[in-house]
Amino acid sequence: MKYYIVLLLIFGFLGCDSKSGLEKEIDMIPVDVTIKRFDKVFGASGPSDLPRLKQEYPIFFPEQYPDSIWVSRLQDTLQQQLHQEVEKKFPEETVMEEELMHLFQHIKFYFPQFKTPIVYTTTSDVDYKNKVIVANDLLIISLDTYLGETHPFYEGIQQYLVKNFRASQIIPDVANEYARQLVSHPRQRSLLAQMIYYGKLLYLKDLWLPDVPDNEKIGYTNEEFTWVGDNEVEMWRYFVENELLYSTDAKLPPRFINPAPFSKFYLEIDNESPGMTGRYLGWQIVRSYMENNPTTVQQLLIQDAEELFTNSKYKPKK
Repeated sequence: MKYYIVLLLIFGFLGCDSKSGLEKEIDMIPVDVTIKRFDKVFGASGPSDLPRLKQEYPIFFPEQYPDSIWVSRLQDTLQQQLHQEVEKKFPEETVMEEELMHLFQHIKFYFPQFKTPIVYTTTSDVDYKNKVIVANDLLIISLDTYLGETHPFYEGIQQYLVKNFRASQIIPDVANEYARQLVSHPRQRSLLAQMIYYGKLLYLKDLWLPDVPDNEKIGYTNEEFTWVGDNEVEMWRYFVENELLYSTDAKLPPRFINPAPFSKFYLEIDNESPGMTGRYLGWQIVRSYMENNPTTVQQLLIQDAEELFTNSKYKPKK
């Protein structure tokens, strides 16, 4: 028994050393991140500053809009309040810069062609459908969509959306946008293809965000993540027994893939379930595939959904 315990300790230390070695290698990748706080600059400016702002931050001033639009925003009291709340929540950017640096180092480790973007923060009138924008060498983060789920600015927005309007979701959201640049949308219309697509996105978060809890990667609360883990067998049985995996029924993505208050199994458990359970199951399938097949991340991204599923040897956790 003592010998067995010693072996466990040795293998445990070896595992820790291996992971530590990988992270040390990633930490050596040179990445320089500086956040340009356009939100702060704009919030502290007046109409007379508009020419300077347009010269220094042209990406935020499309030519098709007249100056009167920006003057109105600079003088708007609600806009001023919005900027004040953002600065109160995010007075400095040191922590965010460090978190982005670690994310970019991980992306560059797995995808050496990755180029560190120019990072801007802004406000967006709480445009929660575009919390993070990635375009060419730019990364734009709308900080007014991360003030905390109880913030009064979010009154009237459904809770299943507002629960992720918190600062801890910034880095997972950024990672998701970069993952979307790498994973092609499925050509097949089956539910399985959608599940695998989102499973690949989440698996990239596994690689890029090793210190982020799994519930944050998918945008679940702790309770929601516990529920899907506890009910993985039942959910999978439902999908299989009802022959949903290869179905192209357009009603399935809203039921199991899209963000929603809950998933629609049309059972008593519906009100207890979170939305996006199809994404969760797709994530577990992709994880199983990577555990059971000698392949690279690059090969994973182009792997056909049905072939991936067949070779995943996925079995839900009991």
